[in-house]
Amino acid sequence: MFNYISQFRFLKPLKSFSPRNVMIFLAILGPGIITANVDNDAGGITTYSLAAANYGYSILWMMIPTTIALVVVQEMCARMGAITGKGLSDLIRESFGVKVTFYVMIALLLTNMGNSISEFAGIAASLEIFGISKYISVPICAILVWLLIVKGSYKVVEKVFLVACLVYIAYPIAAFMAGPNWTIVMKAAVTPTFKTDSAYLMTLIGIVGTTIAPWMQFYQQAAVVEKGITADQYNFSRIDVIFGCIMAIVVAFFMMVACASTIHLHGLKIETAADAALALKPLVGQHASALFAFGLFNASLFAACILPLSTAYYICEGMGWESGVDKDFEQAPQFFWLFTIIIVISAGLILIPNAPLMAIMFISQVVNGAVLPFVLMFMIKLINDKNLMGTYVNGPVFNLIAWFTVVTMIILTVVMTFDMAFPGLIKRLMAF
Repeated sequence: MFNYISQFRFLKPLKSFSPRNVMIFLAILGPGIITANVDNDAGGITTYSLAAANYGYSILWMMIPTTIALVVVQEMCARMGAITGKGLSDLIRESFGVKVTFYVMIALLLTNMGNSISEFAGIAASLEIFGISKYISVPICAILVWLLIVKGSYKVVEKVFLVACLVYIAYPIAAFMAGPNWTIVMKAAVTPTFKTDSAYLMTLIGIVGTTIAPWMQFYQQAAVVEKGITADQYNFSRIDVIFGCIMAIVVAFFMMVACASTIHLHGLKIETAADAALALKPLVGQHASALFAFGLFNASLFAACILPLSTAYYICEGMGWESGVDKDFEQAPQFFWLFTIIIVISAGLILIPNAPLMAIMFISQVVNGAVLPFVLMFMIKLINDKNLMGTYVNGPVFNLIAWFTVVTMIILTVVMTFDMAFPGLIKRLMAF
């Protein structure tokens, strides 16, 4: 039985650092780190920046439970991919039917379109800080993204993505340059603070939605399958997933610290991640501002590759079409045409004057949080199917964390919607 102890079998490879094990791990490395870190994209940076700018250190406590939930969710995807050799959309179609899969794909497509648009908005905003017009940056970056995915092999694409992950070091550096009081920061990180207004609840949902976005589960599992990771290599894949999740949350944490210790402390109001980068300049210095802006550009360009790619993956899997970066237009026409169309639409909308980019970026993260419970319910059902997973079904601890995440997100979404419909009612009810 896949019990509590065996849920943590990822520790076993750490006991042996033989040359063979090291080579296997380096060969497996990629899907977990890439998937988790690309989540710190333009929408994510905007959400984290706004959360810290508006609520300061008091919002930092969210990062610990979010880390636990992220590790559990992404590990489940990696496990399903390694054991079944199939993507999440494939499994949903086979277990729940084409009709259910179709509606899931439509919801995810609409959500991911908003996410993809936000990435090109991040590219435009970050490079405008350095004096480059969006009418130059967006078309050039869109072409580069298209060429990388359409003309590159999976190995080349993965190496480029792994290098992009290293650039996130810009945010911890910016945080230390901001000079926060680390004693206060650490205390806030372990002290939960609750508020009942819809704006705060929307921020909580946005944080979870941008940290555990629905597209991540589909991309993670598809990447594990395309890389050919099997049950024998699963323990090494787990290390990749856990390391990637922790790395992503640490980066997000420092991002929030940088904004909380400067922008919130001085009572400044910002609307975008680019505003946050500009706001750091007079408060901390030009170098910290440039680091924050460069990190935004890297994250946006990185995610502009991954998000359309993940969309193409899960729609093609769900519909039973061929997919994969190692294929070409002739072998997988739907896959590459979907990717191309999403790139063209997302980049094109950014070039429209006065487009409501901020609204698109933030709302897309909130929608992610609202859609997430439904995706997780499918995953929990699938990973506990013994006919599908054998002895690799979830243990009680993982099921508890997964269901707690589902229930929490549903409650937050319902309370937020209720508070928006009847402002102040929840606060009055809690006063009793």
